[in-house]
Amino acid sequence: MNSRAYLENADEVMAKIAKGAFLTVKAGDAVNTMTIGWATIGIIWQRQVFMVAVRDSRHTFQLLEKTDNFTVSIPSDSTCKDAVAFCGTRSGRDCDKFKECNLRQKPAEHVESPIIDIPGIHYECKIIYKSAMDSALMDGALDKLYPQKDYHTLYFGEILACYESE
Repeated sequence: MNSRAYLENADEVMAKIAKGAFLTVKAGDAVNTMTIGWATIGIIWQRQVFMVAVRDSRHTFQLLEKTDNFTVSIPSDSTCKDAVAFCGTRSGRDCDKFKECNLRQKPAEHVESPIIDIPGIHYECKIIYKSAMDSALMDGALDKLYPQKDYHTLYFGEILACYESE
């Protein structure tokens, strides 16, 4: 899959993300990965963009604030199911998720943040915009997703590369 074809299988990709994907960030010497299940892929400002939502309380948020890039690795099958669950429930502040889940990092081609070395689809993104959510949600039904008022910051990453690995 090349970066020009990133939307060809968007329905399939979004269905896989809903089951869990890895958002990986490197800032300085610190690297962390977390599970995401919400994202948007599309075109904005005439650019191919991958938008991720990260709660401000997350360790990954702290790293994203110190860098300008991230990667998303979407497993092609369920072999990473346990790692996806672990990385979605544990904080990188408290443990080394890579060691705990036996996940290997692989250098990305265009950004500093590594990809997860798994069979799947990988996106390399450069952050071009971020926006912190506030309490002015237009749909009151969404309030139930934020009982602690722990809102997300939305990071818009221009897709620099998109490829599949075996």
